[in-house]
Amino acid sequence: MGVGILGTGHYLPTNVVTNKDLEKIVDTNDEWIRTRTGIEERRLATDDINTSDMAYHATLGALEEANVDAADIDLILVATVTPDTPFPSVACMVQERIGATKAAAMDISAACSGFMYGLVTAKQFIETGAYKKILVVGSEKLSKITNWEDRGTCVLLGDGAGAAVVGEVAEGKGILSFELGANGTGGKDLYQNEDNHLVMNGREVYKFAVRQMPESTVNVIEEIGYSKEDVDYLVPHQANIRIMEAARQRLGISEDKMATTIKKYGNNSSASIPMALSESVKEGKIKDNDLIVLVGFGGGLTWGAVAMRWGR
Repeated sequence: MGVGILGTGHYLPTNVVTNKDLEKIVDTNDEWIRTRTGIEERRLATDDINTSDMAYHATLGALEEANVDAADIDLILVATVTPDTPFPSVACMVQERIGATKAAAMDISAACSGFMYGLVTAKQFIETGAYKKILVVGSEKLSKITNWEDRGTCVLLGDGAGAAVVGEVAEGKGILSFELGANGTGGKDLYQNEDNHLVMNGREVYKFAVRQMPESTVNVIEEIGYSKEDVDYLVPHQANIRIMEAARQRLGISEDKMATTIKKYGNNSSASIPMALSESVKEGKIKDNDLIVLVGFGGGLTWGAVAMRWGR
């Protein structure tokens, strides 16, 4: 028995905000944003859409693709740093809305690495036999913690959600290896301040990310006895195109083998990896038996990577 992903789903607000739109409210320009981040536009949720709403809609897509009823979900894990309220958790809100009456539910706070932490946590519960099917969601309304006067961060962030149903798959498929890590001494470089705004030391976070993302990617591949040339597809956290390119080049894979949604969605924190994964699956970029790597980093500082043989 393996433990893998049975279905994926994602949700994006309809409100598109371009770089040109941001030029009107902050001292920046389209060329500066594109050349330094790779972002051209992002989606921002309106006041009537919250983190739990986006998580709910992404969940419906994942359940449908997995052909799993909500009543069969044993546990709901929602990765987020922007919950509707401190409690009840977003996971409990999703549980109520989908009618997953037998599911336990909790949120995970590991910033942009949250979905990776959730995926690995789900794997443990299933391997022990405690649970059969687990819903893992990454959902963020980053616009509500964005300082729209800080041009170094406001140009980066977007809202959205991605979800995956995790369960038993055929032997040799599913999650083959993983790496999770944290360095609390770096917490001062990416945090939420007393005004509830996201604050980032861009230079230090960049230095950390361009080292850690490629390193973790190679680590999970080598752990299972493969080489980087064996990777069929890479799904990195959509933080900055230069960081993503560093990971891709370290693997030596072509551009068409890396999920790239940052151009149109920006950085969606814990939602970016499941959103990019779901979109790649639906576009046919990930195929049965592909060896894929999911890798991300975030505030904490945290990081995580998973090597997975795709399929059921």
